[in-house]
Amino acid sequence: MKLNKTNVLKAITVFQAIIILIMFIFIVWFCFIRNSGLAVPANKTEERVRPIINKEQTFYQYNGAKVLLHDNTLGETFIPAFADVLKSPLNPDNFVKNSDGFMTYNGTETATAITGIDISEHQGYIDWEQVKNAGIDFAIIRIGYRTYGSGEIVIDNSYALNIESAINAGLDVGVYFYSQAVNTDEAIEEADAVLDAIYGYNITYPVVFDWEMIFNDKARTDTVSVETLADCCVAFCERVKASGYKPMIYQNLTTAIHKLDMPRIKDYDFWLAEYSSSPSFYYNYDMWQYSSTGKVPGIDGHCDLNICFKDYSVQ
Repeated sequence: MKLNKTNVLKAITVFQAIIILIMFIFIVWFCFIRNSGLAVPANKTEERVRPIINKEQTFYQYNGAKVLLHDNTLGETFIPAFADVLKSPLNPDNFVKNSDGFMTYNGTETATAITGIDISEHQGYIDWEQVKNAGIDFAIIRIGYRTYGSGEIVIDNSYALNIESAINAGLDVGVYFYSQAVNTDEAIEEADAVLDAIYGYNITYPVVFDWEMIFNDKARTDTVSVETLADCCVAFCERVKASGYKPMIYQNLTTAIHKLDMPRIKDYDFWLAEYSSSPSFYYNYDMWQYSSTGKVPGIDGHCDLNICFKDYSVQ
């Protein structure tokens, strides 16, 4: 049978049109339709990751402020400031040391700046009347300590005499315990030892948890984690608070910045140790230990000097 040339040409034209239509449909599907429906665009993937980031951020809230530090190699460095931990309102420029060696505060940010000392049995016999007459208003007296090797609790031999004599001389008295606790059970044990020792005394200033790292020697606290340290602080302070006393945490500048979980202990009063002409600590502190080489009439040798920004005796 002989094919009509015109019909063949028509068939080829129709076939080409069908091919072009199929190609057009495929291009439209590939470019537009396939990215809808079950496909997940990039922004959806980011939204699934973001709740994990937000969950981490809810534990430590930051507001963009910086805590400036100094490093011997890098010079000035910084870490982010916690938004939910109070910043100190005190201006470092307003601290002035008097001729007697005691620090005062001349700014209007606080109406209270009380001079005090902290001592232990290492100071030996103290003439508390002379101490009072020298201008000292309060004393934080060590009750005892836990050894950093064996972990034994040791009570100061002179704590009772110092408490009684200081109170009789007219000073307000608080107490502290030098801790080497490695868990909450030990922190509670230390708090109970302090509470037993001060029973019956008029303790008007805080009961202080003084946990410290040991340097240049092997110590039982070397491997204590950040979380465990915070747990110990809370355990000690809550035990003290439940007994009707005012708890406080003592810490030096370096450990406070790098080891102490400030958001977890922010509800307790804080005693800063930083030996300088003015404090550089960013966060709020209620007491500042500014010297370990103070000279006070009535005490042989050196003692620690402090300035307090709360009058605990009227609280």
